[in-house]
Amino acid sequence: MNPIAAPQPEPRAASAAPGFSSIDLPDLVAVVEAQLQQAIVEGRLPPGARIVEAELARQMGVSRAPVREAARRLESQGLLVARPRYGFTVRTLDLQQINDLFQVRIGLEVMATGLACRQASDEQLAQLQARVDHMVAQAPHLGQAERVALDLGIHACICEISGNAYLHRLFSNMQTEIRMILALTEGSYRDPNLIAESHRPVIEAMRRRDAAAAEQALRHHLIEGQEHVQALFLRAQQAQTAAPPNLP
Repeated sequence: MNPIAAPQPEPRAASAAPGFSSIDLPDLVAVVEAQLQQAIVEGRLPPGARIVEAELARQMGVSRAPVREAARRLESQGLLVARPRYGFTVRTLDLQQINDLFQVRIGLEVMATGLACRQASDEQLAQLQARVDHMVAQAPHLGQAERVALDLGIHACICEISGNAYLHRLFSNMQTEIRMILALTEGSYRDPNLIAESHRPVIEAMRRRDAAAAEQALRHHLIEGQEHVQALFLRAQQAQTAAPPNLP
């Protein structure tokens, strides 16, 4: 009787050579999304502009699929609008939408300012002061996009040091639309030094822990900005109405 052969072990898979790590390919959709978003908030893709997928894909050196998916993401953020059989276009804002956004922004940031006066550490308030000082120093030398980024960075910092994570997240979600609105003021922005300095009363009151004064200064600062955007928007509408029609 033949002896029973012992079972042979399964062949072992070759292990990966030592010294190698996984390769993270770039998220093409995220890269395309970031480029499109930047073009919109800087006004290089103005309201009403059509997103031509084939042309954008050619310029970026990618297929149309990541461009289309990036456009869908920006649609969910409120920056693009999809039209049947036409594709995506940059969202066109009206005065009511601008006022609605500012109304929510003012209420949110005034609340954040009062909370930060009571809850932020001295170190956090000192860092906020440093942001304001940096913006004042750099304002005369920067373009509008860079100034807007510094400006919103100050406001985002106030929301962050409020200690309310949900409030901070809400403001973060609004920032892209805020930048889109501010892009409409390109070429008509107010004195950059004046804008930078207008943050000082807010931070000075916050460092004194005077919540009432800080909230009042912040509200005044934002309402002035809202009125400036309103005036520019109405002026642009009047100019379009007065312009002669395009002749064939």
